[in-house]
Amino acid sequence: MRTFNVEITSRDNRLIKEYRRLSEEARFRRESGRFAVEGARLCADAALTGVTIPAAFLTSRAREQYPELVAPLLDAARVVYDVPESLSQHLADTNSPQGVFCIAALPSHPKTVEDLPSEGRFAALEMIQDPGNLGTMIRTAEAFGLSGLLLSDGCCDPYSPKVLRASMGGVFRLPLYAAGDLTQTLPSLAQRGFRPSACVVDAAAQSVQTAGLCECAVPVIGNEGNGLRPETVAACAQRITIPMSGRAESLNASMAAGIIFWEMVRKDGTAHE
Repeated sequence: MRTFNVEITSRDNRLIKEYRRLSEEARFRRESGRFAVEGARLCADAALTGVTIPAAFLTSRAREQYPELVAPLLDAARVVYDVPESLSQHLADTNSPQGVFCIAALPSHPKTVEDLPSEGRFAALEMIQDPGNLGTMIRTAEAFGLSGLLLSDGCCDPYSPKVLRASMGGVFRLPLYAAGDLTQTLPSLAQRGFRPSACVVDAAAQSVQTAGLCECAVPVIGNEGNGLRPETVAACAQRITIPMSGRAESLNASMAAGIIFWEMVRKDGTAHE
C-alpha cells in the first residue's frame, strides 16, 4: 500500500541518512540492496522500467515544474515524502538539484555470464574505473542496440550516482552481466561459440574496420590508463585496433568503445532500427 504526502524536514531522519550513504558508499549499496537516484528524468526512467522504489523525495517546486516526469514516480513509489528545498540541497549530488530523489532496489537476481544468451551482440569491459566512462559506454551501447555489456571484477559500481547520470538511465534498460576475472571467463565464452576480441593500441593488430565483428564477436575493452592485461589479451581469439593517423597515442576509453560498438552494428544497419 502506497503512502503519499509524508513530510520530512530533518537531516537526522533515518531515510535521509540512508539516502546519503547510498549515494556515497558502494559497499553500503551492495550490503543493503538499494541505491540512490537523483533527478526527475532518472527517477522517472527507474519507475517506468519497473525498478522497485521503496521511497521517493520531492520538493513542492519539483511537483510543479516536472509534473509529467514526477507522475510515474508517484505511481511506483511505496512512500512519497515531501521535503523542503534546504533538504533537497543536502540530498543532492549535483550543484543544481531538481528536487526529485528516490531510493531504489538493486536487481534481486543480478545477471552473470552464466545468464548470457547464446545469441546477441555483447562487449566486455575490464576494470573500467571512471564512472563517467562507464556510464557513457552503457549509454552508447544501448543507443547502438547492443544486447548487453559484461563487466569484469574491478569495474566501478554501475549504480553510483555518476554512472547513473552518464548513462542517462541506460543502467535501467541495458542488461549488465557480472563477468568476474576475464582471463577465466573468456575461454568459457569461446567454448560457447563467442569470439573474444582484444581491443589494443597496436598498429600490428587488425583494423576494427576489417576485423569482421560478427554477432559472435565480443570486443574486450580495457582500463583507461593501462588497457587490457596481457593475460586477458592472450585469452582472446584476435587483436583489433582503431587506426589513427594523428599524433595522439590513444583515444579516451569511452570514445574508443563508441567506435567499436558502431562497427559491431553498422553493416546490417542495426543502429538505425
